[in-house]
Amino acid sequence: MNQVSADFDLSTVKKSSDGFWRDENNIAVRVSASDIERHSYCPLSWELAKSGNSGRGEAVETGKVKHAKIHQRVSEFKSKQTQFKRQMVIWTWWFTVIIAIIIDSVAFMMIDDVVLYPKDVSKYLAMWSLTVLMAGITAIYVPWRRWFSVAENLKQKKAKFIQETKLMEPEWEPEGFEGGWFEAGKLEISLLFGAILLGIHSIALNGAENRQQAGFIMVILAMCWTLAASWQLQRALISENESELARKDIGLEEGTEVAYSDDEDSAGLLIDKSTGIRGRPDQIVVIDGEFIPIEQKTGRIPKRPHDSHRHQLLAYIHLVEISTKRETPYGILRYGNDNIHQIMWDDTTKAELFDEVQEIQRLMVFGGAKRNHDRIGKCQNCSRKYACSESLV
Repeated sequence: MNQVSADFDLSTVKKSSDGFWRDENNIAVRVSASDIERHSYCPLSWELAKSGNSGRGEAVETGKVKHAKIHQRVSEFKSKQTQFKRQMVIWTWWFTVIIAIIIDSVAFMMIDDVVLYPKDVSKYLAMWSLTVLMAGITAIYVPWRRWFSVAENLKQKKAKFIQETKLMEPEWEPEGFEGGWFEAGKLEISLLFGAILLGIHSIALNGAENRQQAGFIMVILAMCWTLAASWQLQRALISENESELARKDIGLEEGTEVAYSDDEDSAGLLIDKSTGIRGRPDQIVVIDGEFIPIEQKTGRIPKRPHDSHRHQLLAYIHLVEISTKRETPYGILRYGNDNIHQIMWDDTTKAELFDEVQEIQRLMVFGGAKRNHDRIGKCQNCSRKYACSESLV
């Protein structure tokens, strides 16, 4: 028997009733998605990798460079996409101000001074503005979300998943955001924005001597705010164009949202403690509300997906499903931008993956991996053929 790591003693490992191998503390033997890919390619190549024989060759180095470039392009797309969304939210707020001011201007030109005086309305608006401002400040100062156990909706669950797995930064709230203690979220910002709007109305009406003058002031404010909103809309449209160019550059479908991109340094490790499977997908995207893992392959384009690549992607599909607690219907295997394969996730492929994992765990306990093919070309392309005693070349 051998040791997988210093903190995992294989001498206590036994096969459980579900087929997976676990130690005396019921902890499953750890199997990475890379283990699954290597073992599926050739069990002997996998064993050589576990023994410390790293892959060598021009293809290995080229693949690392290409993966780094892909991650950089995906990160740029995510940044542009987030920037566009933020600017559109800001524009929506500003446009709401315009609508509110126009409604007020029409109202003050239509109502009678006997019924409602501008200065009286100004006082009410000032009081309301102060109330909203105090509510905003209070919401920023105290962690009310935690106190009242605010229920999470789907969008909040998505943000929580991104934070827990150390994925890319969310659009607004930082990692670990709870609100309060001088941390403002979208709700707090909206309250402060509403206080500003009400305050502007109050000041404008207070300076008006009659309803016609109040209406005129409101129209001028609406025109000024329209100019500002137009500038903000222009910024948003520029960001959208840059986001679309970046999306096309990396070959993603229209409407795709990137939730994760693996750079092997900052990306979170997805773990299933029950089976021992772990790994980092190249990307996780959101398509039609579903989290979909993507595996990028940078080598030669095959006629059909290699089983080793399929099995690796199946591991990522399983990990995403476990991490999000939502069904993941399929994963995407890409060979370049044009050769794209949808790998379905069902009972058959799940059994295929689990059989592979259980065999790897068995080999970790007992050893004895053997070459499982007679293909010269496979050995020729193996990055560990230099250390293989059973190589056919």
